[in-house]
Amino acid sequence: MRNAALAWRKYPAVTRITLKNSFAYVADFFVRTVFLIVILYIFMQLWSATYAGEGEPSIAGYTFSDMVWYLIVSEAITLALPSLSAIVEQDVKSGDVAYRLTKPMHYVGYYFAWYNADVGLRLGINLLVGGALGLLVFGVPDFGYGWLAFAVVAVGAIAVSFLLNMIVALCAFWVEETTGLEFVYKKLLFTVGGMLMPLEMFPLWLQDVCKWLPFQAVLYFPASTVTSFEPSKLFGMLAVQWGWVAALAGIVFWMYGRGVRKLNVNGG
Repeated sequence: MRNAALAWRKYPAVTRITLKNSFAYVADFFVRTVFLIVILYIFMQLWSATYAGEGEPSIAGYTFSDMVWYLIVSEAITLALPSLSAIVEQDVKSGDVAYRLTKPMHYVGYYFAWYNADVGLRLGINLLVGGALGLLVFGVPDFGYGWLAFAVVAVGAIAVSFLLNMIVALCAFWVEETTGLEFVYKKLLFTVGGMLMPLEMFPLWLQDVCKWLPFQAVLYFPASTVTSFEPSKLFGMLAVQWGWVAALAGIVFWMYGRGVRKLNVNGG
């Protein structure tokens, strides 16, 4: 038990080191959020014209204010997600993956600890900047317990996001170039994941399709939890999220095992 406890202490240490390194470049993170402000400004203009054209105070249950806050959260999460594929791909191409596999730390576990720290810091800064814009334009929102529920749902969203990213990244063991796969993944996240708009605005048949996909758990769940919190739906969201975590984790470790055996066979 003592050895197991000492072994698991390595991963929180990776998280702490990542945060310390990132805090040295906090100014850079804030500069990057300028892009977030530009995107939000563009979406505000587009949705303002859409609501004016519809002539209705709400669309699919979302007022203009709700829609902007939804976009603030979904964009904050999207821009907080690093490109794990590029890192793993570089490990494979440079041969560093063989070096990392000799370390007394699981390859997937190491990147999970790094990913959580990096996303946590980026997301916090993005929400501060995006939230400041929302407060400036709309004032203090009345989301009730939505923000508390968001903190719970965001944990599952980050876990699902990491596993989806790792699945794409581990394809580098076979194809090396994963840029195209990552492009497809991101576009699915943008559309059926609910980044561009809430899933309630999709046709009913497409909403049914989205319910069977993991992408909604990354963006739609946390963003909709903030803007339209319903306690009765929270447990359902968490069940879906952690169900996907279990399923995707199985795929990740299966791919990792196959990939490591491939490296050993090829002498990598």
